[in-house]
Formats: sequence, structure tokens, C-alpha cells
Amino acid sequence: MIEIEYIVKDKHGMERLRTADKKAADAYDKALEIAERLTQLLREDQVLPELPEGDLEELTIYLARNARKVERVLKGKAPEPSPPSGTRDDQAESATNTPTGDAANVAALKLAR
Repeated sequence: MIEIEYIVKDKHGMERLRTADKKAADAYDKALEIAERLTQLLREDQVLPELPEGDLEELTIYLARNARKVERVLKGKAPEPSPPSGTRDDQAESATNTPTGDAANVAALKLAR
């Protein structure tokens, strides 16, 4: 039996996600890229200059992973109602996906809400 595993790493080479689902790996990789651009924008514009790097990273990853909801709010619309417990958009990874490092912290924060 052949198993293919996808590993998503951030720009520092730190493992962020390990999964067998290519679609989930691609989506998480895209979210990391968007989060990096958001971080750069917020730092360049001196928005929340005292915010620790880890907190800013968590914030930008959250915004990137919830882009549809954020876009609705920015357009002046109410956010979409959250789906029933356990089926949220930002928890798209299946049980085989295991975020690591800060990604695990972000996932834990999302689950705690």
C-alpha cells in the first residue's frame, strides 16, 4: 500500500501541517502565503506595532483562513452564520491532518472558541 503525505512548512522551514489530503495542504499553504502578506502590510503600516510576532502570526493566519467571512464584513454585510458545531470553514482539515507548532496553537485557539 502506498501512502502519500503532504507536509506544509512556513518560510522558516518549520512544519505547519502534515496531511494526506492534497487539497487541504494546498489551502493551508495559500493561507500561510496570504498571512505572510498581511503581516508585512500590518508591520509596514505600523498597525499594532507592540503586538508580539506570534500573536500577529495567529491573527493573520486566522484572517487568511476566514477570508470569505472577512470579505463579507469589509463589504458591510453581516458575517455568515457559523455552521453547526464541528463543521466550521476554518476546520476544513480532516482527522488525518495534524497541524504542528504554531499551527497547532492556532487550531487549539479556534476549537476553544
